[in-house]
Amino acid sequence: MSWEFATVFWRDMIRFGRFRTLLFSSLLQPAIWMAFFGIAMSSNFNRFGSFAPAPDGVTAIGYLTFMAAGVIAMTSMFTSLSGGMSLLFDKTFGLMREMLASPMPRSHLLAGIGLSGVVKACIQSVIIMVFGLAIGVGFFPGKTLVGIAVSVAGILIFVGVFSLGFLFLSSAIALKQESHEGMQGIITMLSMPLFFTSNALYPVDNFPLVLKAIAVVNPLTYLVTGIRSFAIGNEFYAFGREYCYTQADILFAFGALCLFTLVTFALAWHSVKRVSLT
Repeated sequence: MSWEFATVFWRDMIRFGRFRTLLFSSLLQPAIWMAFFGIAMSSNFNRFGSFAPAPDGVTAIGYLTFMAAGVIAMTSMFTSLSGGMSLLFDKTFGLMREMLASPMPRSHLLAGIGLSGVVKACIQSVIIMVFGLAIGVGFFPGKTLVGIAVSVAGILIFVGVFSLGFLFLSSAIALKQESHEGMQGIITMLSMPLFFTSNALYPVDNFPLVLKAIAVVNPLTYLVTGIRSFAIGNEFYAFGREYCYTQADILFAFGALCLFTLVTFALAWHSVKRVSLT
């Protein structure tokens, strides 16, 4: 078995560990979202929710808990979209020429970048969950240690598939770019609309029809659904409405993420096969 992708993986992880500013900033942003936006908005949204009490037997959750799942998803998306930047650095500074000239199959380039991105996204997700619990996020209510471990594993599986999809998309874009400014512009153009047209911060039920259609095909929507199901439960009450996730809903969300990942892999594979450096 060929393990050349491990070299790409370890190189990217070492780079991630050495760039402490990048590491801290990637964790500081979600912490600020939860500590400032989440806590500040909780008092307002929770007050609105008090006018519509939860039905009997259904647990009502605060806004901080509701949006914490969205913050995990947001961090995974931003980290994954930036993952292709390392390929652009390699392309710009000539290292990719050496890798393409080596006996390593080009598929291992994608495998190494993808694996490192998934590991980084999972590490960040665990840190955000711990930070959220420390500031009062109501994750894993009434669960034993075994139940919490199963829930965390479920969250990380969703995060892993989602991150892989966006890493492939980012890689496909990076291999066609010539400047870091252009890549950064595309990342910004994609990330903010995807974030705000999902269910990360608020329900999508009252969206205008066009935005609701975007939310339906938005992979972030399905990641947030999976995270909330494992972290909060399959039935809870928030924003004056009852949320009830069935097993079919979770399987559909996971299948949608897998389909998204397969499509973006095809795009990335097409790009890496055609990339040529002179």
